[in-house]
Amino acid sequence: MKFADVILPLPLENSYTYRIPEDMEKAVTPGCRVIVHFGKKRYYTAIVMAVHDKEPLSSFETKDIYALLDASPVLRRPQLRFWKWISSYYLCKLGDVYKAALPSGLKLESETSVIYNEDYEADTPLRPNEQSVLDAFGGALKLTVSELEKKTGLRNVVPVVASLMSRGAVEVSEELKRGFVPKTRTFIRLVETFYDEEKLQEVFNELKRAKKQELLLVSFLDLSHTLNPVLRKELSKKELLERSGFTSNVLDGLLKRGVLECYEKEVGRLQISVCRLLPLLPLSAAQEKAYGDIHDVFKTKEVCLLHGVTSSGKTEVYIHLIDEVLKLGRQVLYLLPEIAITTQITERLAKLFGNRLLVYHSKFSDNERVEVWNKLLHGNEPMLVLGVRSSLFLPFKDLGLIIVDEEHENTYKQQDPAPRYHARNAAIVLAGMHGAKTLLGSATPSIDSYFNATTGKYGLVELSTRYGDVLMPEIIPVDIKELKRKKIMKDTLFSPLLVTKINDALAVGEQVILFQNRRGFAPMIECKSCGWVPHCVNCDVSLTYHKIHNRLVCHYCGYAIQLPPACPECKEADLRMMGFGTEKVEEEIATLFPVAKVERLDFDTARTRTAYERIISDFEQGKTQILIGTQMLSKGLDFGNVSVVGILNADSLMNFPDFRAHERAFQLMVQVSGRAGRRDKRGTVILQTSQPEHPIIRMVQHFAYKEMVGLQLSERSMFRYPPYYRLIVLVLRSRNESVLSEMSSMYAGKLRLHLGERVLGPVTPPVTRVQTLHIKKIILKIEIAAAIAPVREILETVYAEMMQYPAFKQLLVHYDVDPA
Repeated sequence: MKFADVILPLPLENSYTYRIPEDMEKAVTPGCRVIVHFGKKRYYTAIVMAVHDKEPLSSFETKDIYALLDASPVLRRPQLRFWKWISSYYLCKLGDVYKAALPSGLKLESETSVIYNEDYEADTPLRPNEQSVLDAFGGALKLTVSELEKKTGLRNVVPVVASLMSRGAVEVSEELKRGFVPKTRTFIRLVETFYDEEKLQEVFNELKRAKKQELLLVSFLDLSHTLNPVLRKELSKKELLERSGFTSNVLDGLLKRGVLECYEKEVGRLQISVCRLLPLLPLSAAQEKAYGDIHDVFKTKEVCLLHGVTSSGKTEVYIHLIDEVLKLGRQVLYLLPEIAITTQITERLAKLFGNRLLVYHSKFSDNERVEVWNKLLHGNEPMLVLGVRSSLFLPFKDLGLIIVDEEHENTYKQQDPAPRYHARNAAIVLAGMHGAKTLLGSATPSIDSYFNATTGKYGLVELSTRYGDVLMPEIIPVDIKELKRKKIMKDTLFSPLLVTKINDALAVGEQVILFQNRRGFAPMIECKSCGWVPHCVNCDVSLTYHKIHNRLVCHYCGYAIQLPPACPECKEADLRMMGFGTEKVEEEIATLFPVAKVERLDFDTARTRTAYERIISDFEQGKTQILIGTQMLSKGLDFGNVSVVGILNADSLMNFPDFRAHERAFQLMVQVSGRAGRRDKRGTVILQTSQPEHPIIRMVQHFAYKEMVGLQLSERSMFRYPPYYRLIVLVLRSRNESVLSEMSSMYAGKLRLHLGERVLGPVTPPVTRVQTLHIKKIILKIEIAAAIAPVREILETVYAEMMQYPAFKQLLVHYDVDPA
């Protein structure tokens, strides 16, 4: 008898053992998906980790595998190794990794269906809730629980369904949701009999009276080249009707006569159609040198950091390296921090690599992601995958190179839910498992990566001149504190210098980018009379005003209310806006420059893939003159006609309670500045700040990256921060604030017994409550040379001790390793 250890898509530590039925014994292999029964009435898609004949030592009955989904594995062996490393290093459950790794289309879960009993007659009056559930069926015999909740408006319909079940009014069945559905298209072909010329001629004779059918048949034969075995091609129904100009009624006539026939065929959703591939552009002398230096580094090191200033042409160097690896028959993963950038670079790569390019990110539908997965799993040709952090989990066969572009970006770090992995660090490990090389690229590398490169752990290659020898933009700090004191900037967000520069740019047909790292209209509303500020009911934050919907919104949990016409406390109507976001910038720009076409790029305007693409495409094509945005603008976008960049509030970037605040502020300001003057003209950056003499502002002005790194490293060494120490943050959350306070203090005390002064806290974060849960953090500072395994053992031991206290079970606990 054989057994299988399986992973479930649930936050569970261990694998679970199931019996393999005899008829499946030969077919079940590691990496296959199986349906298993877990809990009372739930079915899940599990991944087989191992097959063995060792019966589990358990008092519980071992269940049988319910069904096998795959004739061959959907995972490769290196993927399971990678999953285990993620789970071990980032201190999370293997089930969490599985849930993050597989596209939803490959995960089937049971969803409870409620079946209406048509023969049911009530012998006693029904309660209003019960009646509304029965009314919701409205002719349908079967609805899922979620559909019933939607139709009735009831928040929890399960007790009502249970009551109706006891009456015999409904029944419940567990049904598996359908996962990936292949996309099919209808094609048309000539019935085989009529390949004979005489028979075909007879058909034409019959069609003399049906002129339209005759002409459509001629069109079909002409477009499909059916009678020529060399040129013959498949023709879809849609293409035939579009190109012939006839209606489907005419086609139906030919189908009824049995001359033509329909057939369904699976077609891909991945549409990268390029007629003719373009040759690679030659590299400049500086790029050629960097390209050669990277090769030299890869002879002795697995990881290389390419430190290239903005607009130095790093992407062109990447393209030549990609081409080289593909020619060797190996795969390449090109990672980007933000979906927004993929839209711009996809076109560029498609023109060079055609259908060898695959794009993978969360704005794609489930079915599209499953197709990418299957293409990599079953295909043998070398492919280039362009994607965001989730692309690391794809079933690569033979990776030769991983490029992590804009490697400094904190969006490479997954925050919630688990696994809270850092894509840059995980990419280096994944590359090592495949015997591949990793290239990290940035104009402002993370201090961690730069430290590793300068201490010899990674190789370092520098590209210090812009492509075409264009000068770095001129950065002009403007003291807004002084301008406000002199009443020059009393009721405006823009300094006179910035307004002049925007006017000058628009007058000569150039474009402008305005950067404000806050969306919405105003971050805070305050009553002038009594000082009332609207707060979120679930989180310890003020609500942001979004003028377009006249709503106050929480950016942590999504809670929203209409803006009250008067203060609910003192009933005065004197509410004032505090601070400003991208919406307010857009409104003022429309007043100052009414003729200019303005667009906004932030989370509110670019929620969908098509919205992203349209905003970026319009700006690229010059349809938009002024683009206002949040940090989405800083992530490697390339616009050739931008001559002015305005950073509207530099102070908000620097004044943040985080040891990386100054590093981040420098990176953001330099990256945004790099959007100016990227072709043949020096750009201008107006940097509005109330602290023009601040060291970080001065460093940004002179692009003094190494000076910034030196200053930050000296501080971090003194206070035991990365890259000298590894941080592990224990995040504890509970609805009960006093229990949280007591348990977190006890937890930190127990950890100190094992780890001593490496333990800090518990500390209260700047936002003390999110989604109704109070938060405390315990911070561990571990020496960088220390192995993670002994630390994990200590954490598991202390956690097990804490679980002995009943009150501790009211807490939610997770680990954040290497927080961004």
